[in-house]
Amino acid sequence: MKSATRVTLDGNETNASVAQLESQALDVIRSVREAVTIPLAVKLSPFYSSLAAFARQIDEIGVDGLVIFNRFYQPDFNIEELNVERVVHLSDSSELLLRLRWLAILYGQIQTPMAVTGGVHTAVDVLKSVMAGASICQMASALLRHGPGYLTTIREETARWLEEHEYDSLAQARGSLSLGRVPDPGAYERASYAKILQTWDIHSL
Repeated sequence: MKSATRVTLDGNETNASVAQLESQALDVIRSVREAVTIPLAVKLSPFYSSLAAFARQIDEIGVDGLVIFNRFYQPDFNIEELNVERVVHLSDSSELLLRLRWLAILYGQIQTPMAVTGGVHTAVDVLKSVMAGASICQMASALLRHGPGYLTTIREETARWLEEHEYDSLAQARGSLSLGRVPDPGAYERASYAKILQTWDIHSL
C-alpha cells in the first residue's frame, strides 16, 4: 500500500498579502504534485478570504484529497505569572459544525474527495459528515478518550443507523445534505444568523 503525502496550509504569515499567500501555497502544492507519485492530500485551514475559490484552484492541480480543517495549537495566558502557556485541548462534537458547512458547500463543486478532521466523536458525527459530503472521517480526540476499540462501536452504530433508515451504504448517503441537494440552501447562508437571533428564546436553554 502506498503512503500518502500531506501538505498543511496554515496561512498564518503576517507580512504577506492574501494574493501572495495563496499564490505561494498553490506553488507549493504544484511542486509537490509534480515531484511525487503517491497520493497527495492537502489539509486546509478555514482562514482563507475565499475558501471555495481556493479549494477549486487546488482541485484543478489534481490532488487526491482535501482535509477539512486543520486544528491549530492555541496557547493560553497565565495572567498571574504573565506567561504564555502551552496547552492542548481535545476537540468535541461542537467543532464539527464549521466543517459540516464547508463540506456541504464544496461537495459537488470540486472533484477532489474530502476528508473531515476535528470534531468527529460519535456515529452521528460520522453520518453528518458523510451526508455533508465527506469521503473520510478522521478521529483522534475520541480515540484518545476511549481507546482504539471505540472504532468498533462507531462502525457498529453507523451500520445500524444505515440499516434502520434503509440505506444500502455510506456512499448512498454521501452528499445528501450538501448545499446542492437540501430543500433549503439558504440555511447555509450568513443571513440565517439574523433569523436565528430573531427566533431565539432564552427559555430554550
